[in-house]
Amino acid sequence: MRKRWLIGGSVAMIVAATAIAVVSRAKSSDGAGDKDNKPVVTLEFTPAEVVRPQRLSMPEQIEFSGPLTAPRTAVVRAKAAGTLLSLSVAEGSRVKAGQPLGSIDLSDLRSRAAERTAGVDSARARLDEAERTYRSNIDLANQKFISANALESSRAALEAARAQLKSAQAQLDTSMLGIREAALTAPIGGVVGKRSVLPGEKVSAEQELLTVVDLSTLELAGVVDTRQVSMLVPGQPLAVRVEGAGAAVPARIDRIAPMADAGTRGIRVVVVLANPGEVFRAGQYASAVVTVADPAQRLTLPIGAVGQASGQDYVWTLEHGTLVRRLVITGRRDALIGRVEVTQGLDANAQVLAVRFDTLKEGAPARVVAKGAASSLPAASAGTTSAKAS
Repeated sequence: MRKRWLIGGSVAMIVAATAIAVVSRAKSSDGAGDKDNKPVVTLEFTPAEVVRPQRLSMPEQIEFSGPLTAPRTAVVRAKAAGTLLSLSVAEGSRVKAGQPLGSIDLSDLRSRAAERTAGVDSARARLDEAERTYRSNIDLANQKFISANALESSRAALEAARAQLKSAQAQLDTSMLGIREAALTAPIGGVVGKRSVLPGEKVSAEQELLTVVDLSTLELAGVVDTRQVSMLVPGQPLAVRVEGAGAAVPARIDRIAPMADAGTRGIRVVVVLANPGEVFRAGQYASAVVTVADPAQRLTLPIGAVGQASGQDYVWTLEHGTLVRRLVITGRRDALIGRVEVTQGLDANAQVLAVRFDTLKEGAPARVVAKGAASSLPAASAGTTSAKAS
């Protein structure tokens, strides 16, 4: 009896397990069928969202910046030590070349000049006496009253007196030149840029008193990459935009340094800017832009069509009804026209998404539909439009 009960229980358990397995396979089969029957989503893009590369010329834009400087800047220095008696100009005063600017107490120079003037008079008196003695000795020598040696001695004394007069006169000329140079006059015409002293102060020789700046011509010095400098030549026109000014003003390249700077590996370029109305001032910050014509026709795309990931540029293309993510190599960029050059990775007939989208997957079905015919959209990145899916 017990044996029959055990055999019956085992058979029941086997039947129950078999039923559970059959039910599980049925559910699994039903789920797989649902998954296989799920509709495939096809992304739809309007013609405005898909572009083909265009061949355009892209002029090279070379930019550099720096402060404006005035090449004609003169420093007025004291040429003699003394007390500054007066200074008739202040910062911002306009002066002409040769205009008196002030005066320094030159009592010491004038005293020395007076002393040397007296030395000249004394030397001239000794010369006159030596000339009279020599003429008298000539007559005495002719009458045999003095020897030839005595006559030669008087002639030597005459030559010495002449030399002493020349020396005294040279010293006097030096003193007078010092007095003339000590006069404070404007070396060039322009505007007083800086005044370093005030009347009543003691000044020393070669001490800076003030500066005069000629603003009619200004310069801008900048550093250009060694790759781009070969496109520049002296005399080349360009545009300069000055800080605080409205429109850019025309200028020209004046000179280019013969060698690169050891630290920056850049080459210094100096631009000359005419400033006839003195609208600009030295020290204002300015930027120069040189536009170099491009003789080539380059394959270009809108800047928004090119994305970047892990340091590599890429674009999304539509090929045979599917999305393809293609790596590309870019070249020149022109922000004004909003285009970028593609040098490798794309041909001229490619269909490229003109803007960047989020959640796109390579290999997803996609097509271009007429404007307004799309039905749904995937999420798009900020600032871009979205593709619709059906």
